[in-house]
Amino acid sequence: MSKQAEDIQEKSNTVGPNQKGLLEKVFKLSERGTKARTEIIAGITSFLAMSYIIIVNPMILADAGIPHEAALAATIYASVFCTLLFALWVNYPVAIAPGMGLNAFFTYTVVIGEGLTWQTALGAVFISGLVFFILTVTGIRTKIVEGVPAPLKSAIGVGIGLFIAFIGFQNAGLVVTDESTVVSLGDVTKAGPLIAIIGVIIAGFLMAKNIKGGLLITIATTTIIAMIGGAAAVPKGIGDIISFKLPSMSETFMQMDIMGAVGYGVIAVIFSFTIVELFDNLATLIGLTKKAGLTDKDGNIQDLDKALQADSFGTMASATFGSTALNAYVENATGISEGGRTGLTSLTVGVLFLVSLLFAPLIGFIPSMATAPILIIVGALMLTEIANIKFDDYTNVIPVFLTIVMMPLTYSIATGLAFGFVTYTALKMLTGRFKEIHWIVYFISIAFIIHFIVGGH
Repeated sequence: MSKQAEDIQEKSNTVGPNQKGLLEKVFKLSERGTKARTEIIAGITSFLAMSYIIIVNPMILADAGIPHEAALAATIYASVFCTLLFALWVNYPVAIAPGMGLNAFFTYTVVIGEGLTWQTALGAVFISGLVFFILTVTGIRTKIVEGVPAPLKSAIGVGIGLFIAFIGFQNAGLVVTDESTVVSLGDVTKAGPLIAIIGVIIAGFLMAKNIKGGLLITIATTTIIAMIGGAAAVPKGIGDIISFKLPSMSETFMQMDIMGAVGYGVIAVIFSFTIVELFDNLATLIGLTKKAGLTDKDGNIQDLDKALQADSFGTMASATFGSTALNAYVENATGISEGGRTGLTSLTVGVLFLVSLLFAPLIGFIPSMATAPILIIVGALMLTEIANIKFDDYTNVIPVFLTIVMMPLTYSIATGLAFGFVTYTALKMLTGRFKEIHWIVYFISIAFIIHFIVGGH
């Protein structure tokens, strides 16, 4: 067979001879060298990898005082809304859901730490989405991204990872309070900590073997172990497993207190939401679109501004529903690895999120000891950013270290950011390296200093 004939045959196998119609028109399947069956399989794979958020996010929001059923409904509807935007408007094989790290910041820093009501915190989330949209359409986003030092960008992800893992250890009972040492090891012979340890091992094994949906399998397995061991309640009938009465978000819908957020003066809170979402989402999108072949030879991403605008719309919608800021999930890489190249992949994820509403009763039986391992594993995965940090310059190393370590130790992502930016600026100035400080870094550092002076923490 000639080389030309082989190329024609290969293209025929990839795309299919008669791939026309609505799907082809909307998603440009043949243009991206894919077909519907591949995209649907990719979507199922991505959903299995990231579906743990359906369980974990409502539990974190419940700690902020948000009713669990409403938090569950808001999580799913917000995910569906923004994922469909990415599917039908942006045409990315990328699904969106409430961001891990941002939900922890919302609950443990803003609500519990700052003492805001969850309604006021939702108002801050809504405003951050609006700010994010303005930054995107005006081009200021580019200036901010260019201005923040690369070491601090990487440190943000690592610090959030440690913070999430710390929360997981606490939820598992592996780390407990101690009067003499502040924190200490919990009783690992008790059911909760022991099952959580088993869950971490199971998750690690499944991920090492590249098992699709490993995190979801881990939650299911550890929940069953907890039920067998009497550490968790057991469903008593079909009504405890599936329900055709969908969970309601009536208790949270339109409950965000925008004026309360403005009146409280939570500039640092809004700033932190915006900055964390901005860098985390942008970094994730860059990695995913490159993997999906959606970049040109110069590394420019197709429709990036449209994707970031869609994310900002989604965050505002999420706050309206009763959930936190949204992010593209790194777990989308599993679907892209399966061949996902278009919005049909994310459309499939969105449909599966909707179907999951039927199983809301079952989700209520999942104990925290079963979700704690996921928080720990996600924290471990976020440590990969440390590979991008060079440790041969102390004017970088010290701010990076403080950014990372102060997040879990102060139970505040914003505090970690503040220590990182302020020390970076001070050390560069004291060593005469003014040219390495972008003007935006001065602005951010001053904003944090003012926040501390007026009583912020």
